[in-house]
Amino acid sequence: MTDYQQTEEYKRRKKESEKIQDILTNWNPLGSRSEEISDLDNYFTEANDILFHIKTNLHFPKKGDKQTRIQKIIRTVLNEAFNLTLTDSDCKKPANEIISIIETE
Repeated sequence: MTDYQQTEEYKRRKKESEKIQDILTNWNPLGSRSEEISDLDNYFTEANDILFHIKTNLHFPKKGDKQTRIQKIIRTVLNEAFNLTLTDSDCKKPANEIISIIETE
């Protein structure tokens, strides 16, 4: 275990990632296609990508409405990962759930 893995920040981010993973798994935007993807791992990679983009300014600047920004992040990450055609409105409910996680953690 590294020094970073023993920090409170690491533990908090890991917990946030697991909760986002739960949200994506329960929502399951892939539907029945999720059974065809052998390395889906309950949306592990996508949850971490979403959390990364929420926490950084790299591709999605932290300006404007938080809800709109997070919907856009979710839509972009999932559409690119799985060749989906999700809209911002499709991502509204999971965005609300994710906001409640990152604001309480």
